[in-house]
Amino acid sequence: VQLQASGGGLVQAGGSLRLSCAVSGRTISSNVMGWFRQAPGKEREFVGYINRSGDSTNYVDSVKGRFTISRDNAKNTVYLQMNSLKPEDTAVYYCAAGFVIAMTANGYVYWGQGTLVTVSS
Repeated sequence: VQLQASGGGLVQAGGSLRLSCAVSGRTISSNVMGWFRQAPGKEREFVGYINRSGDSTNYVDSVKGRFTISRDNAKNTVYLQMNSLKPEDTAVYYCAAGFVIAMTANGYVYWGQGTLVTVSS
């Protein structure tokens, strides 16, 4: 199973980015999909998840109202739309797949390699 995250880059504060996570090797329709991030010198942090059908999401408080997770099971891809970006959003962003609703890293089984998001002030 491979998860390929893409879409990271350099953006100014207040800008937007859309990350994608393309999954191969399994069908994600049976998976809860999560996004995590890790800033330099900090531990990996939960960002949000989306349930199997895509009708339920949950986010860490710091991104609520700014970030949106969506999924296209037909394309085996999950997205993280990030708006109103702040310098503190700078991190490597990881997508992950699991089998249960979870807000901690150990709740996910498969992980992508990460994509770097840098927000300049």
